[in-house]
Amino acid sequence: MNKKKNIVVFTGAGVSADSGIATFRDADGLWANYRIEEVCTPEALRNNREKVVEFYNLRRKESLTKKPNAGHIAIAEMERWADVCVITQNVDNLHEQAGSTRVVHLHGELMKLRSEKNPELIYDIKGWEQSLDERAEDGALLRPHIVFFGEDVPMFEFASSIVEQADVLIVVGTSLAVYPAASLVYYVRDKQVPIYLVDPGMPNTSMIQNPLTHIKERGAVGVPLLLEKLRKELS
Repeated sequence: MNKKKNIVVFTGAGVSADSGIATFRDADGLWANYRIEEVCTPEALRNNREKVVEFYNLRRKESLTKKPNAGHIAIAEMERWADVCVITQNVDNLHEQAGSTRVVHLHGELMKLRSEKNPELIYDIKGWEQSLDERAEDGALLRPHIVFFGEDVPMFEFASSIVEQADVLIVVGTSLAVYPAASLVYYVRDKQVPIYLVDPGMPNTSMIQNPLTHIKERGAVGVPLLLEKLRKELS
């Protein structure tokens, strides 16, 4: 029996767009009514905690109405014939809902809260609403378990070590414009590892030296097609 291939799937907002979750670049949706600096920075949390908490409560409430799409489901089903790890820039839990068992969230998780003092104290939120005065066991106020703009990305080093072990790297629904996350494509261990990009746009791939295949489709369409092709070739 052939050894299962180690496939790493790196996803961005595009993989969840077909589930109805808007990105902050979209002209509609929640982000249209808020400026990033008002709700997604450490300064915003300090200066206007009520607005930040309100915004993430609304995002949670909205996310509870969303379901995985065909892209999420195809990625999860790939575990039947490959060793798969998903690294995502998304804070939703749609990969987990679809059945993926190894998911690394680079930018945090919407359905969790953490202590403002100790980032290791992380809690699952029940429902969607965080109250303003909720506290962690260390006495500190709780905050969304989100990596705000201007903050370090604590899971990046772990994620890069996963990419280094990939036999195949699949990139889905990302502009490759948000750093450091976008630089993960450069951590593959050698220049022979194939990279597959599923995105209807034209992300900047000029620095990628590996064999690159660009499937210009939305995630819900392109991912199932790609994974059926890879299943036949690799399993």
